[in-house]
Amino acid sequence: MNVDIFETTIEIDDGRIAESSDEIRKQVAEYESGDRTTFDLQVTVPEGMTGAVMNAMDAIPYGETRTYGDLAAALDTTPIAIGQACARNPVPLVVPCHRVVGSDGALKGYSAADGVTTKRRLLDLEAERSGHPRQTRLATHETHETHETQQ
Repeated sequence: MNVDIFETTIEIDDGRIAESSDEIRKQVAEYESGDRTTFDLQVTVPEGMTGAVMNAMDAIPYGETRTYGDLAAALDTTPIAIGQACARNPVPLVVPCHRVVGSDGALKGYSAADGVTTKRRLLDLEAERSGHPRQTRLATHETHETHETQQ
């Protein structure tokens, strides 16, 4: 299913979520408006590394970030394996892969709609609503833009 947020569309595998499409859309709208900081949805995670990474991402609090390396250390794997599992997240936003950043704070990538532009907007929303001036080690807009042009 597709959900609209920030004038873009994110594809979510609603087959992995027990609740109805209407309920998913309602909770996404509440998240976007700042009325929701967690999703109250029952998600079936895949087995293996993707599922383990999804569980680790789900534990990252609203308004905070972790690095690919942080998750890799916790799961005894490599940052590259974490990035690959993030890219396979079938329910982006609901399981917050946008909260995973590079060791230097760079956004690196986002597999959902409009890539790092959407990731930036999600992180900015959470920073604003959580009262944190910035997420942990998150690069500024200027640093991010410079990083993208160098790749």
